[in-house]
Amino acid sequence: MFTLPTGGRREIAPGAVHLPGWLDAGRQRELVAACRAWADGPVPARAARLPNGHRMSVRTVCLGWHWRPYRYSRTADDAGGGRVAPLPEWLAALGRSALAEAWDAASGAAYAPDAALVNFYDDAARMGMHQDRDERSAAPVVSLSLGDACVFRFGNDRTRNRPWTDLELASGDVVVFGGPSRFAFHGVPRIWPGTAPEGLGLDAGRINITLRHTGLS
Repeated sequence: MFTLPTGGRREIAPGAVHLPGWLDAGRQRELVAACRAWADGPVPARAARLPNGHRMSVRTVCLGWHWRPYRYSRTADDAGGGRVAPLPEWLAALGRSALAEAWDAASGAAYAPDAALVNFYDDAARMGMHQDRDERSAAPVVSLSLGDACVFRFGNDRTRNRPWTDLELASGDVVVFGGPSRFAFHGVPRIWPGTAPEGLGLDAGRINITLRHTGLS
């Protein structure tokens, strides 16, 4: 098993920042418990179907707004039609704190996420290179990692191909990207099974929570 650095701040690209180990063990356990509750909520976790008919290998449950390729709605029309659970204020506040740490206090205070995508990865799940372009807002994305470590590939805003940077994200890591990097292609080509911290409440796999501001009314 590899070991990853904790603490500090790493700039990946202009506007894109990696905060290793930013979530302490207690907060990670709280988030895992919350993710379990959300997956048992009004809209179950599901593997979204892309327009080409392919189902994603990642299972997703949404808060605030329901995401499906490539739009948002208040109801989960592809997963039973239920209304999605609201985005908790405490989770939005966590996003503001992360953005303040990554960028500056003023940016953090002004951040108003209204949606979260909670992605569940098993050992075989992958996320292809993509842009987060379904929002009408260019506010930053705040991404929280829990459970098994992964390879996070962060590219450019022009093509899915190189140049890109590969990071190893561990449980508790946070990535923020906005500004010039808001529409950079990014993905997860690999999960490292068995690397989650003990006592996390997650036997296997990885959870990723991404906070966004949709710009929708």
